[in-house]
Amino acid sequence: MLHDRDLLDRLSAFRPIRFDDIAFRATRLGLNPLAGSFTGGRWAHRDIVQVLYTSLERDGAMAEIAYHLSQLTPKPSKPVQLHELRVAARSALRLLWADLKDLGVDDAGYSSLNYARTREIGAAVAFLECDGLIAPSARWKCENLMLFLDKHSPGDKLEVVKSEEVNWTEWERRHRAS
Repeated sequence: MLHDRDLLDRLSAFRPIRFDDIAFRATRLGLNPLAGSFTGGRWAHRDIVQVLYTSLERDGAMAEIAYHLSQLTPKPSKPVQLHELRVAARSALRLLWADLKDLGVDDAGYSSLNYARTREIGAAVAFLECDGLIAPSARWKCENLMLFLDKHSPGDKLEVVKSEEVNWTEWERRHRAS
């Protein structure tokens, strides 16, 4: 994959940080919470890099899965599992809203399913050998952590601390106005 040289130069100016803390991930029942996605998403093209999408807040993880499940017809009614994970990344880039705007991400496109620019950014971050990206959530007022699993070292922390079943439709009803 070819990368925009200007984007690579601009991202290279950010200083990667070490992340070692708790993150949250909501999954359908029975899915491995530590398995990344090859189906693409906001920060990765399909089949290019395996990304583990997490949130730094419990409600952020719930907002992400509630959004995606609410788009399905018929709307699923089964509960989901909310996982608390212990995660470490040796080299994560943290991008704030202002950084995303400077990199060409517009507000309207960020909360929609228009992922073109954010996928370019994610691919460039992985190309720069970062194993993580911390960026604002489009669904909740918090940050999300995306781990690029092919860059993540086997010795780095990535473990489930605890899991619980959550009625996502009830969560969505309670938080819809938030």
